[in-house]
Order: sequence, then structure tokens, then C-alpha cells
Amino acid sequence: MGANAEIEFPVIEFRSSDLKRGTDGWHRLCKKVREACETFGCFEVVYEKISTEVREETFGLMKELIEVPVERKQKNASPLPYHGWVGPCNQVSLLYEGFGLGDASNYDSIKSFAQLMWPDGHPRFSGKWESMMINYKTLLRFMKYMAPPPGEYERGLFAHTDKPVSTIICDDQVSGLEIEVKDGQWIKLSLSPSSFCFVVGDPLKAWSNGRLKV
Repeated sequence: MGANAEIEFPVIEFRSSDLKRGTDGWHRLCKKVREACETFGCFEVVYEKISTEVREETFGLMKELIEVPVERKQKNASPLPYHGWVGPCNQVSLLYEGFGLGDASNYDSIKSFAQLMWPDGHPRFSGKWESMMINYKTLLRFMKYMAPPPGEYERGLFAHTDKPVSTIICDDQVSGLEIEVKDGQWIKLSLSPSSFCFVVGDPLKAWSNGRLKV
């Protein structure tokens, strides 16, 4: 997968003044989002209301989660797709590890997850995620891609489309995400510290009758 510097990936700033439904700013923003989703199936979201400090603390907690012993991680099991813990394996990737937490806005759900991972329940972890996710009815996923051994192909996961309706990605400035834009061309995304990446999922493409790209 190679990056193509000639392709300009859409970057859309979400300003408070443009988020009021029905205003001129709202309509301009909607047009930009629609065009980006039709052409690329994703775009970079610039949203500065989430501070650098919050992001750094969040990724610090995620690193603590990754360091939890495997025997405790395995307790986070689920029959549902993308829920539970998935460790490095041939079926997915030897460089991938992920956790899925359903109903992330429910404090009891977060607390139960933390008690599985840590003997003391890690109150700071539970409190942080409750404060961030209280307004969202969503699946929260924590993912880590490990660096490949020297000399091996640098691909952490096979090329794929996303199965949820949509995905919002927040990375830790590693710049490992690549997007196929057209005709087999790939670009590597380097998100700013105040950015996220919005990705159209398979159901959203279907609901748009194929108008939106994945």
C-alpha cells in the first residue's frame, strides 16, 4: 500500500457556529460532509473542543489496559462481533489487539469491564470513560497495532471496510491509518492532534443506495 501525495484528503472543521441546525453554516457543513462521504467515504474532522490533555490522559489509560495480563483480558469475552477482547491471531492479525465495550454510555457497563481488567476496578478509568461517553449510545473499541519485525511487510491489518454504520477514529499520532481513495490508490493519513477520522460503514452505504463510498 503506497501513499499518493497528489490526492487532497478532505479536512472539515466542526465549529460551534456551524452546528446549529438550519443555519447557513449548518447547510455548508452538511454539503462538505456529503461530498466527502460520496467521494472518499471518510474525512478528517477538526474538532478542538476535546483538549490535548484529555486525549493524552485517554491514551495513557489505554496503555494501562494493554498491559493487563492476558488471563484477565480473556475474561472480556462476548459472542457479539467486535465486542470482547481479540488478541494477536492468524485469523485477524498477529500485530493487532483490540477490546470492544458495548453500551459505553452506561456507567455500570464500564465499571463491570474495569473490574474484569483490574482487581481494584480502576476507579479513574471508569470515571474518565463515564464523563466522556455519557451522551453516546455506541460501541467503544480500544485497539493497538504493534510494529512489525524489521524487514517484514508493514501492514497491521488486512484491507477492509467497516461493518458498523460509521466509525470515528482517534489515533495517538502514529499515522498508521491508510485509506483507499480510488482505483487502488492508497493514502496514509496524518491526523492533527485535534482531529478525528470519520469513516462510512457498510450499512450507511447500503442505506444511501450506494451513493456513499466505503
